[in-house]
Amino acid sequence: MLDGIHKIHLIGIAGSGMNAIANILICKGYDVTGSDIKESPIIDKFRSMGATIHIGHDASYIDGVDAVVRSTAIHDDNPEIVAAKQAGIPILHRSDIVKAVIDVTKGIAVAGAHGKTTTTSMLGQIFCEANIDPTIIIGGQVDYLDNASSRLGKGDISIAEADESDGSFLKLNPQTIVITNIENDHMDYYGTMDNLLQAFCKFIEKLPRSGQAIVCGDNPNIQHVMPKVQRDFITYGTSEYNTYIAKNIHYVDSTLMYDVVHDNVTVARIQLRVPGKHNVLNSLAAFVVAHVVYGVDITVIQKALSKFIGAKRRFETKGHVAGVWVVDDYAHHPTEIEATLKAAKELEKHRVICVFQPHRFTRTSLLLKEFARAFNAADEIYMTDIYSAGEEPIPGIDGHSIPNMIEKESHRKVNYISNIEDVPSILKNVVRPNDLVITMGAGTINQYGPKLLALLEEGL
Repeated sequence: MLDGIHKIHLIGIAGSGMNAIANILICKGYDVTGSDIKESPIIDKFRSMGATIHIGHDASYIDGVDAVVRSTAIHDDNPEIVAAKQAGIPILHRSDIVKAVIDVTKGIAVAGAHGKTTTTSMLGQIFCEANIDPTIIIGGQVDYLDNASSRLGKGDISIAEADESDGSFLKLNPQTIVITNIENDHMDYYGTMDNLLQAFCKFIEKLPRSGQAIVCGDNPNIQHVMPKVQRDFITYGTSEYNTYIAKNIHYVDSTLMYDVVHDNVTVARIQLRVPGKHNVLNSLAAFVVAHVVYGVDITVIQKALSKFIGAKRRFETKGHVAGVWVVDDYAHHPTEIEATLKAAKELEKHRVICVFQPHRFTRTSLLLKEFARAFNAADEIYMTDIYSAGEEPIPGIDGHSIPNMIEKESHRKVNYISNIEDVPSILKNVVRPNDLVITMGAGTINQYGPKLLALLEEGL
């Protein structure tokens, strides 16, 4: 897969994107070493598979390696990066490993601002159910892979998330592309919306003429991109002009159901255990790829989707205590937040309490008004300080920015929590039976739902 490379060192090996490729490399038989800032179950697993993993970062950790792999999150001043440059050791981006997998198979690449982890996970479950034995690379852990983020298959099909956040998806050469949506995000990298749209045009143009682009036709930015690219498109969505349409969306108890309609004919009825219209769209994309492009039998798809319980940090149930349901979700963009909270509100009659940790100063600044409208479905809103993700602060942008904008635009009270460690104790005194608490964000907020559950347990 990687000519002349035998021993590979991965910096930040337990990260959400890195651990998936680490698993693939170990299963491929490479001599894998790695480093990360703290111990974790993922690191324990990799050690049991034969990898050597160090805690902390040090130049000596790359001694004797043939290549070093990093993600965009690893800065140039990391001592292992510095040492690799000084020693002339090749430094690869994680996307180079994804490319090495995708480009030698019938690669399916899933891109988009939201939904790519869930859509990729659904596709993986369908192809596994169909005994196609795919290689899968996901940005989150899933139960059907024993809580791993990837698997090395023996078949000739690979399914992977394509990360547009840093432009690295343009390295890939897939046979099939899925674009779930295009949103005003990642402006810290692209600078302008035009640059982002141009990148998606280039991504689609990487398809061979025989390739297929499966895109959500409901999305205005995708509608803008399609006429600019000479490729065949299959569109999906809830609007009548799409090639494949989700209709009759409804709940039966907690099961979400809808019909797949093509040319005015109902071709399938889909049942989902994951809530929300956004998951209707994610599953419809997976249906189109699996059945229309790859010919997977509809009954196999129905069975796989009916068993799908979601990826980690995607409306993930953390527990139930004293009648309080605690869920965690990765949503950090206004569109994701709005979709997730609407899905929560559709589930029976709960009081929905949202605890949001904003992610990045740049995103908060750019999308402040959009954030102000994203929380309408929540009954109670709590907000912590901004998780910087390594960014420098922006003057005038802090943890009060979104609460102030919500109160200005929607005239709703937002409870600001200056110290995130206080989240469990504050919520303990607020929640009551039949409440649904959602911790939400891409930073560290996921640690605090379990802590709330522990406090509630103590009070029983």
